[in-house]
Amino acid sequence: MAAIICRQIRKNRKGELVPPTILGFQLRTGEFAMQAITGYHRPSGLDEALALLNRDDVQSVVIGGGTLIGAGFVPASAEIVDIQAFADATIELRHERIRYGAMVRLQDLIDHSATPPLLAETARREGPNTLRNAATVGGTIAAAHFESELVAAFLVQDASVKISLPDHAVEVSLEELLGDSTLLERGIITSVSVAGGGETATARTGRTPADTSIVAALGRVVADGIRLGLTGVAAHPIVIDPAAVDSLEPPEDFRGSSAYRKELAKTLTARVIDLLGGAA
Repeated sequence: MAAIICRQIRKNRKGELVPPTILGFQLRTGEFAMQAITGYHRPSGLDEALALLNRDDVQSVVIGGGTLIGAGFVPASAEIVDIQAFADATIELRHERIRYGAMVRLQDLIDHSATPPLLAETARREGPNTLRNAATVGGTIAAAHFESELVAAFLVQDASVKISLPDHAVEVSLEELLGDSTLLERGIITSVSVAGGGETATARTGRTPADTSIVAALGRVVADGIRLGLTGVAAHPIVIDPAAVDSLEPPEDFRGSSAYRKELAKTLTARVIDLLGGAA
């Protein structure tokens, strides 16, 4: 029995299809992309996992919670590298930041007393309880779906991401990682840290209150104003100067045209700024 990865391809600001990278694996272009899984590995340590990921003759997919894997068959070649046996699932306070191991389940993030309210609120919207008890922080960050309010919340909370590579480790801002997904081609996310504190607010529009938002705006008060995050207006969630929202060129789909998404972004941004006292 083979398995597949199936995920909607993201679009850039011009509406062009952009194949996303999920945990270091480039998906094929199309409305939906699928890849057959021909091997499974469950390494006992990080070095072994990195060696498997970086084989020259084998395409590999790193999984943690495995929520992007389903049953099926596609005639192609890729192997699973399952990091559940060793990956970090701890949550800890470090100075004024909260650190989440890559294997922290979304429900554990929600339940932890140190988690900022904005992260807990948006993690609940990632899916039902069954998914939240399987999906991980690292996988959510790596997938970076353009409608993910949780990824936008990580941006607003000034997230930094630690990535282990075969010969060294790097720590980059989430904003930098989303702008250059090649950082994951040879590496594995091992942890994510965020800043605590700061008043936050959200505003969102979906087809129903419980539906995935078409566009969402999230804000956090910081020393120099409001740190604003948006979903549904680019190939991935973004952080943007509130004054630059009018320059956006969102992609369009069956839920909304580019112009509609732009107007939503402007309206929701204004709402968030008002909720935070009106000082952008």
